Amino acid sequence: MSFTATDVKNLRELTGVGIMDCKSALTATDGDQTAAIEWLREKGLAAAQKKAGRITAEGMSFATVKDGVGVIVEVNAETDFVSKNSVFIDFVSGIADVIADRAPDSAEALSEMKYPGGDMTVEQVLREKILVIGENINIRRFVRYSGGLCVPYIHMGGRIGVLVNIRLSDNIKNTAEAAELGKDLAMQIAAMNPAFLDASDVDAATLEKERAILTAQAKEDPKNAGKPENIIAKMVDGRIGKFLKDNCLLRQDYVKGDKISVGQHIKAISGALGGSIEVIAFTRYVTGEGIEKKQDDFAAEVAGMVN
Repeated sequence: MSFTATDVKNLRELTGVGIMDCKSALTATDGDQTAAIEWLREKGLAAAQKKAGRITAEGMSFATVKDGVGVIVEVNAETDFVSKNSVFIDFVSGIADVIADRAPDSAEALSEMKYPGGDMTVEQVLREKILVIGENINIRRFVRYSGGLCVPYIHMGGRIGVLVNIRLSDNIKNTAEAAELGKDLAMQIAAMNPAFLDASDVDAATLEKERAILTAQAKEDPKNAGKPENIIAKMVDGRIGKFLKDNCLLRQDYVKGDKISVGQHIKAISGALGGSIEVIAFTRYVTGEGIEKKQDDFAAEVAGMVN
């Protein structure tokens, strides 16, 4: 029995499984729709797809360095228990290896690449892990840095992940002091959450929006009633300076220092080592950040069970 594009479409709507897998199922069952559904279930594909709609706001942010290439990736699951599951942790580590080795430019490209240790793609292994772990899993985002010194940091078992990329002059590339600085910077980023590297990285739209907010706040303050516009403007300029200090890594107070900025600390270390140090970039992920989590109403659930 042959099958048509409509048959593929109908099977996809019934199971939620991808088009290629639906084609494979119909081919294997000679176009029999009922048998194709059973084939997909036997392969675990339909069961995995049923979990695809579940909210994934937990999981872990993982940062690592492989052969000098830095990778940070966030992989989400449904519960925070998964971040302690060795099967899940090994899977995330394998994903980081693929990113380091193959440099995918998108999540879609990553999903089609071969997963380490076999012939299965990342997408196929992902489906397998969904079945084994019993939760929906999603590879949300990743960043890859090549060149320079890459320093990873993982906080609270993957609740926060940080990756820092630093350019060093040749004479200090392999020094313990440079490595320690990288770790300190990664911890600074984890703790203080800078949004930008320095003031030059803050876009005009962000500054304009912040200035408008600060101006409105200043004018609403009864203490500033009757003050002329030029005085208000100077007050706002000062507050913009504080905004930049709080949100730019190089301007933040160095958490392990004594009244010095991160930029000043880096300059002191580079001077002591007799070389140059430049922070090129950094990435900080908070697992589940920005994802609307499901709010379970336990009382309503119990009431529903007894009614």
